[in-house]
Amino acid sequence: MGAERGESSATFDLLAPPRAHSGKDLPGSGAQPDEVQPGGEVRHEDAARRDHARDLHLDQIVSAITRDDGALEEWFFTRTRDVATVRHRHDVFRDLEDPGVWAALRELCASLREVVTHLSQARAMRVVYQRQAWTLDAAAIYCDAVRELTKELAGAALRSRGLQDFRRYLEAYAASEAFERLEAETAECKAALAGVSYSVQIDGGRVTVRRTAGEADYSGEIQAVFERFRQGAVRSYRMNYRVWPGMTRVGEQILGLVARLFPDELSLLGAHFERHGGFLDPGVHRFYRELQFYVSYREHIDPVRAAGLAFCYPEVDAQSKEELAEDTFDLSLASMLLAEGAMVVTNDFRLDRDERIFIVSGPNQGGKTTFARTFGQLHHLAAIGVPVPGRRARIFLCDRIFTHFEREEDLSTLTGKLETDVAEMQRTLRDATPRSVVIMNEVFSSTSLEDARFLGTEAMRRLVDLDCLAVYVTFIDELASLAPSVVSMISTIVPEDPATRTFKVVRGPANGLAYARSLAEKYRLTYPQLLERIS
Repeated sequence: MGAERGESSATFDLLAPPRAHSGKDLPGSGAQPDEVQPGGEVRHEDAARRDHARDLHLDQIVSAITRDDGALEEWFFTRTRDVATVRHRHDVFRDLEDPGVWAALRELCASLREVVTHLSQARAMRVVYQRQAWTLDAAAIYCDAVRELTKELAGAALRSRGLQDFRRYLEAYAASEAFERLEAETAECKAALAGVSYSVQIDGGRVTVRRTAGEADYSGEIQAVFERFRQGAVRSYRMNYRVWPGMTRVGEQILGLVARLFPDELSLLGAHFERHGGFLDPGVHRFYRELQFYVSYREHIDPVRAAGLAFCYPEVDAQSKEELAEDTFDLSLASMLLAEGAMVVTNDFRLDRDERIFIVSGPNQGGKTTFARTFGQLHHLAAIGVPVPGRRARIFLCDRIFTHFEREEDLSTLTGKLETDVAEMQRTLRDATPRSVVIMNEVFSSTSLEDARFLGTEAMRRLVDLDCLAVYVTFIDELASLAPSVVSMISTIVPEDPATRTFKVVRGPANGLAYARSLAEKYRLTYPQLLERIS
């Protein structure tokens, strides 16, 4: 039956409008792109460029969302510069805001996940009758899911092109002769097997199987008796073991005897398997795989939204670099803090007209690195078409994200940390374009202040000339006045208690004391620390 519908599976696309993206290029269906350029052009990034996922904690976010589903991960690591594709995905997410649509599609995902699991396990079963029965059960779950979703979507006020197209596809499929035959024959076979009733008598090493002949079935009575002892949800002390749903040799022999007692029913099961073993329609399966992109992300951010943090559909632009974000935050950090019952601090930023680069300075542990990660996360999330953290956002669709975060020295490379920093920065400046985003966090920190100032200034001048977007977290305050395109941001403290950080990063002139204060704290030379040491 899958072959009958295969040609129709390209009549809808949840991940991109048809003109921009072909179904055959989707991750998980053959190609594995890292970026999708305008017009659907795919470009692969080398493995080194995936460093930005680790630096920005995107790897943690994606792992939590996808639960290590490799094909699904590809979609979350695939960026686009096509504005129409991003808006297409926003429209699907907006449709999911309807509680009825959301409930129906979540239920479909749960049902088809069960179907796929059944079929996967059935393929590994060596007992023919069991493999056929598991396939039959999967077909029954599948038919119910298709029929129920068809009914739920029929009256839904869908606005997205992707879901509207799929609804038409699903209605045609559910009304097709092939599906109606699958549904009817599955129900017929299930009903026939439900009438199979037998008893097993074990006498030493001898096992006898016979049809039941009016014997009383005590299973219902036993269950009812023990039901009275249930006292609500109680702690279970039973140990759970992973049990393979296969069949022992004894069970296989008993099943063989049952087949001899009920030849018509088991023949019907075999005929069903022959006709409908490949019942899963390619279009429905593809919809299920693509739908998981939306459902898994929505399930991940719902608890964060429930805690009072905002998500929005960002305005995106592939040309203008004027940006803003209001009440934004690091999604990875927010998930962790909320799990611990801690408060999440949000921040704002904006880049007007010709502004391109943030220089972020201030005391240690003041939220500077978190601000840099947030900036990078926003650009990645905006470019995969999902709601982003914040009450409002306008984001430029970049082509690449380059990150330089302080790391432990790698002794296997036989190069010093400074040499590694310089080499990585050279590669970035060579590969970056005016459409790139560069994020630097405490680079060149392994050398003297004078050398760090020289290297930082040279890197900044190249970035200014390149006209790309950048964030540079540094103690070298004077870099904030290097060019008109550079904006100074500072992490703030509580005025009455300078040792207390607010974790707010705001526009403001660098005060020139950040580096000195940091050094004093590092070497325990602040006034309170000196008094403590003397006493």
